[in-house]
Amino acid sequence: MADAIAIYLVNEEELQTDHPDSAAWCQAAGFSGQTGKVCLIPDATGKIGKVLVGRPDTIDTWTLASLPKTLPAGTYTLGNALAIANATKLYLGWQLGSYSFDRYKLTKTSILAKLHPPDHVDVTYVKAATEATYLVRDLITTPSNNMGPDQLEETTRSLAERYEAKVEVIAGGDLVIENYPMIYAVGKASTRAPRLIDLRWGNPDAPKVTLVGKGVCFDSGGLDVKSATGMRLMKKDMGGAAQVLGIAQMIMEIGLPVNLRVLVAAVENSIAGNALRPLDILTSRKGTTIEVGNTDAEGRLILADALWEASSEDPDLLIDCATLTGAARVALGTELPAFFCNDNGVTKTLLDAGLNIDDPLWNLPLHTAYRSMLDSPVADMNNIASGSYGGSITAALFLQEFVQPDISWIHVDFMGYNLRSLPGRPEGGDAMGMRALFELIKQRVT
Repeated sequence: MADAIAIYLVNEEELQTDHPDSAAWCQAAGFSGQTGKVCLIPDATGKIGKVLVGRPDTIDTWTLASLPKTLPAGTYTLGNALAIANATKLYLGWQLGSYSFDRYKLTKTSILAKLHPPDHVDVTYVKAATEATYLVRDLITTPSNNMGPDQLEETTRSLAERYEAKVEVIAGGDLVIENYPMIYAVGKASTRAPRLIDLRWGNPDAPKVTLVGKGVCFDSGGLDVKSATGMRLMKKDMGGAAQVLGIAQMIMEIGLPVNLRVLVAAVENSIAGNALRPLDILTSRKGTTIEVGNTDAEGRLILADALWEASSEDPDLLIDCATLTGAARVALGTELPAFFCNDNGVTKTLLDAGLNIDDPLWNLPLHTAYRSMLDSPVADMNNIASGSYGGSITAALFLQEFVQPDISWIHVDFMGYNLRSLPGRPEGGDAMGMRALFELIKQRVT
């Protein structure tokens, strides 16, 4: 674009060789091509003539992600010649850095700097990834009074209408009739009915990919009530549902050749006279009996019913996403999702995909020696382990009981919420590992 302001990525050497006309100004501004530093160069009229940005050793998605909100409003273009991968990363990072959640603010976000799509960029992918990420962020950041099981259903129905998918919903007492007893048991104390949301899209003859999401729209902890601090961010406990809807949107927007099914177990874990009690025994959809060692370990209960239903169709790939355990956050922090997988080939592909596109996850083991920690003296299993260590592993082992062993299965245990703002990743709800999971699916079906 002729009227766009050029942005150049430069290191110290390139600053000297490619921009000698700017040397005096850069020296006065203290800019020498330091990684991440930005220098605005004026033209003869005093307006911005170009922008110089310190080039990192390796360009990643976040290299330019702070600029949409820090550069003066206007249209910019990349002056460097870039390979498709780097152009796509930079353009995606710019789009993700343009996000704001201002639904509840009287003063909306001001006009941001815009980036013209670079040459060779994969615009279709960037559009799909941006819209899906925005969807996930909006869903998680929205407070629970406006984001209950019914709103998750509405969002799913909107996606289905947009992409000509089909949705079926089983809600309230019908969950008992249709044999989803643990979803009903967890959500029955809320005034907002629990439900299983079931979306289908694609070619029935294509590889079958099934996504399962934990949709606990608020988690009080139930009768094993959380502290005020523990409840503070529990609007994010439906992050797994948000993430699988984001993956589904990417799949449908790009049109991957898959037979897609999405199962969202949507509940609110509330306190009332009919709430699930500690040491209650539930019979799962599978038929396994579960002793409830703690009502605050409710996510694995609703996922178990949904995973057993997902397994009944023998998908080629089964993925569940859940904001499941604090133990995974202790192990890896809040910004690196943990995942468990029963297929070594899938594990390597997902690890590589995450690193290649700046959306990393880290593999933790399904250490079967810990399975006995879930034994119960009065039921087939307990929903919590007998010890306080290895909590993310024992939670994954619990879920594995509801997945047929011959199915390639991934369980993602992630925070779903940024506690600090980084370039392109503002504080608030966020997708974590979503793009990597999409890349894995794409590689397996194309």
